[in-house]
Amino acid sequence: MEKYVAVESVSQVFDTAHGPFTALKDINLAIRKGEFVSLIGHSGCGKSTLLNLIAGLSKPSNGVLICDQREIAGPGPDRAMVFQNHSLLPWFTCFQNVYLAVERVFGASETKARLRERTAAALDLVDLGHASSKYPREISGGMKQRVGIARALAIEPKVLLMDEPFGALDALTRAHLQDALLRIVKRTQSTVVMVTHDVDEAVLLSDRIVMLTNGPAATIGQILAIQLPARRDRVALAADPRYLQYRAAVMKFLHQRYSNPEQGTRLALVEAEQAEQNAQEQDNAIVA
Repeated sequence: MEKYVAVESVSQVFDTAHGPFTALKDINLAIRKGEFVSLIGHSGCGKSTLLNLIAGLSKPSNGVLICDQREIAGPGPDRAMVFQNHSLLPWFTCFQNVYLAVERVFGASETKARLRERTAAALDLVDLGHASSKYPREISGGMKQRVGIARALAIEPKVLLMDEPFGALDALTRAHLQDALLRIVKRTQSTVVMVTHDVDEAVLLSDRIVMLTNGPAATIGQILAIQLPARRDRVALAADPRYLQYRAAVMKFLHQRYSNPEQGTRLALVEAEQAEQNAQEQDNAIVA
């Protein structure tokens, strides 16, 4: 398999007040260019830890991570992250929030006119061109998340990383954004790695679903290839035997083979602390 993103023999150990805690152990994963991969598992199984490692926000205790034949040694514009919290600057308009990221990546080599074109194109991609002059307080939660996605796509990353991007939204808004993401990924041919707790979301969006075992020392328990049409209609898929079969396979893994999420409580606390720290670093980087 082509290894556009490669996770090779990766383990992650955290130093805690109670001693070393092994969050991930012997993770091996190869992701093709243009592939949509979802990471799923119980809370505290290390999904976000693995995503942070691919993002370069953390360094592995053992092993190596590679993106496009280069070792991942830290954050970079080749990998863009979309969090559950959109992290928009409230004193900037939607346009300015996206423009800030574009300017940081392309400002040294492109004209301001070209930077504005990139920004406008990214907002149009998520159908928010009409809201470019609005402030975050003036738009809905779903629209804010679309601005976050536009900001990530505007810097033309090689890999789009998403940490439960729709988890805080209501069901109808979440479904709308899932459908929008399918269209955007098809248009941009993006490579996507997404963390989710939603089985239906994983089956609907993914080319493959990576299921993690419970922690501590979580590892990959099963990888499920989703062989559904590239153009996916959620209404039609609801009665598709293949969709139901894939959904049942993930549910069986989560609720029969690994049905004790309490095992990951310590890691959930560690990940929460890391998420807060990463969000703060992201805000600082945007403002800097």
